[in-house]
Amino acid sequence: MSGTLSLPNQAEGPADAPLEARSMDVEVSKSNGFSLWQWWHNWTASSPTMLRAVEKKILSYLKLPYRGFFVDIGPAVGDADKIWTVSMNTESKEVPLVLLHGLGAGVALWVMNLDAFAKDRPVYAMDVLGFGRSSRPMFAKDALICEKQFVKSVEEWRREMNITDMILLGHSMGGFIASSYALSYPERVRHLILADPWGFPEKPAESTNTKQIPLWLRAIARVLTPLNPLWALRAAGPFGQWVVQKTRPDIMRKFQSTIEEDINLLPQYIHQCNAQRPSGESAFHSMMQSFGWAKHPMIHRIKDVRSDIPITFIYGSRSWIDSASGEKIKSQRGTNMVDIKIVTGAGHHVYADKPDVFNRYVNETCDIYKVNKGERQLQQLPQPVAAAMQMIHGSTESDEEHDVPNLNTAAATVEIKPEADAAQDVTSTTTKDAVAGATPVVAVSAQATKATAKTKATKGEQSTNPAVDLADVKRK
Repeated sequence: MSGTLSLPNQAEGPADAPLEARSMDVEVSKSNGFSLWQWWHNWTASSPTMLRAVEKKILSYLKLPYRGFFVDIGPAVGDADKIWTVSMNTESKEVPLVLLHGLGAGVALWVMNLDAFAKDRPVYAMDVLGFGRSSRPMFAKDALICEKQFVKSVEEWRREMNITDMILLGHSMGGFIASSYALSYPERVRHLILADPWGFPEKPAESTNTKQIPLWLRAIARVLTPLNPLWALRAAGPFGQWVVQKTRPDIMRKFQSTIEEDINLLPQYIHQCNAQRPSGESAFHSMMQSFGWAKHPMIHRIKDVRSDIPITFIYGSRSWIDSASGEKIKSQRGTNMVDIKIVTGAGHHVYADKPDVFNRYVNETCDIYKVNKGERQLQQLPQPVAAAMQMIHGSTESDEEHDVPNLNTAAATVEIKPEADAAQDVTSTTTKDAVAGATPVVAVSAQATKATAKTKATKGEQSTNPAVDLADVKRK
């Protein structure tokens, strides 16, 4: 662990300073005088300031420096939306990796992954609009409109950050949003990484066994269906953290090796993320058809993702998410590159259950696009593939010295193989026509972008964790 666990306001001025002066980095919901939400925050023992404090404590366990800031994306959904963002290694010339979390989560849950991801490339993790510390606007009630609103917020964020293209990684609900984004803005996605993505399969027909379920239980289920998925946590009020600890002790175990000094930080963080107005959660509820399925499954649309965008699926072997969707998508996309990895022993939170294995496979995918690896990777390809790619490269205009077309334009598909020492932990399935024994490389464009944005200096988050500061990225 590096840094200290001091509360944010200990680094932002005297204790009697106005709250506004000490909370310039906190997104606060608008209210007209005393409101129901003011009473609700008091009951749930939640506030943006408390969320900021616990997030900062968790991120202090990072070894590499990071920055946290709001990105002003304007009226994407609400009147003036802001997206909370954590960035690392932005000086790197490599293709940036952008992370989208799942339902009820936030940037701090990537704490076991960020250091590994940011070692060789820029990394950006955002609180999806409606979650965490980002703005919580009122989303539409229509499922497709909600989906497009999420996509628009990501695109507005990208524009403000001046990122040309990116490797987009989404977990669970974040995978659903990432896939929809790739459908709408394919020119901005270099590679799509979907970690146990939600919302892909079609909902199966109602089981004939429903008659065996007691009538009273079916009645309760029907009554609770209109409610948001995490309503019970908010209904518990000040006992919300206790509810998380008792109902999800596995969450604490997942992070115990990293946050060893105060494992209760995780349930506290999850409580604070979800005890506030359930803006994004309500949008998720609008998009879902019962908890496990989407009203508009991605399985029917993902085949339309531009053919030169590779897709990597990473599933947990013990997850409730079925990997069969990935296999079906691989067959739908034909010879286009689709790689499926099953992480043995991992559940739905595959990034936390087996972080070392997860990090390795994400980095292997990202390393395909490293600026200085183009020539070496081309040499490692089988002779027919390398010859075809050299021919295509020689006849293709490019603004980059190492800009090489995607493998999908070549005559064969290269198998992505796990390292030998990872064989016992991970099962990897690849395309049917894969070349046996090929190394995990694909020569593609190496255009690198450096995200820049206008920043407004604030009394930012200060910590002995190197280079931790805060800026408010303003809309141009």
